[in-house]
Amino acid sequence: MDFIPVCEPLLNGNELAYVTDCINTGWISSSGKYVKAFEEQFAAYCQVKYGVAVCNGTVAVHLALIAAGIGPGDEVIIPNFTMIASAFAVCYTGAKPVFVDAEPESWNIDVTKIEEKITARTKAIMPVSIFGHPCNMEAIWSLAKKYNLVVVEDAAESHGAEYKGHRTGSLAAITAFSFFANKNLTTGEGGMVVTADEELYKKALYYKNLCFPLDSPRIYLHKHIGYNYRMSNIHAAIGLAQVEKADEYREMRIKNGELYQQFLTTIPGISVQRTNPDVVNVHWMNGLVVNSEIYGRSRSELIAYLRENNIDTRLFFTGMNRQLSLINYGCNPSGNYSITDWLSENGFYLPSGSNLTRDKIEFICELIDNFKR
Repeated sequence: MDFIPVCEPLLNGNELAYVTDCINTGWISSSGKYVKAFEEQFAAYCQVKYGVAVCNGTVAVHLALIAAGIGPGDEVIIPNFTMIASAFAVCYTGAKPVFVDAEPESWNIDVTKIEEKITARTKAIMPVSIFGHPCNMEAIWSLAKKYNLVVVEDAAESHGAEYKGHRTGSLAAITAFSFFANKNLTTGEGGMVVTADEELYKKALYYKNLCFPLDSPRIYLHKHIGYNYRMSNIHAAIGLAQVEKADEYREMRIKNGELYQQFLTTIPGISVQRTNPDVVNVHWMNGLVVNSEIYGRSRSELIAYLRENNIDTRLFFTGMNRQLSLINYGCNPSGNYSITDWLSENGFYLPSGSNLTRDKIEFICELIDNFKR
């Protein structure tokens, strides 16, 4: 079998035509028709009214937090098992991320452990849809209402995912997405903030563009500290072409995730992310966890064996409580994070691109099955 990368973008729509149009017309910066069209169509895909395109997913999370009023002295509850960008974005605001361990089966934030982390300084809860699986949002909404907190969703990994019929992007006051090359929808580098709230939308739009006034002619007198988080028309052109095929790409990822789950769950010592019945998991990445005592091989041995057979993989995230950068920033790493530690020490993800074929998935799973002792 030829080399199978862990994830490669699928660009089989109008990307080239739209980018060529940008170049031919000279509209290559952040002004141009594709930025607005991409914002409108992706927001509609998320079942909300407003979208603000930005240059990457990390700044999308930062911008969402800034728009939601998060700042120095505040605390934001986040999952301990997540990409470091989630925590860094909180730090950029001057607030502190507070960590909550993962659930053992969905790998999302354990909602039963959130309340014990809420203090007088807590301002927001930021759920992350790990690997494309939405969190238990009803429990999060209930806590947010009880303690007067804002919910800021990090949906970087979950384009088109659903919780009880509602799309990610519509599950919180404001939501951030990433369009990095390995995401279900990509612009190469890029991100977007979406919301149904006009006030939050205007704040995000304002801070994204150096705090230039929104409702008056441009003057170079600025009342607040702003950011240059603009997305180029070229990146937005790629994004628009991707959104046009979003449903098709979503079904590809769901199908591939179902195949992995079908083949891997029968292998002793191998566990996968469980998809809860009230969600649509869009399987950004298909991960597995190795119980070496049962499987008979360690994670490192299995990864090396797959590499020998031209299969690319990536390790799971290391828990936020283990990150020296966050500890030095002043975050509290104490507590029990046993589920995160187990996932981080024993988990990795497999090739997960949208255009992955069934025969390649079967080949990968057969290798994993045959390697066990």
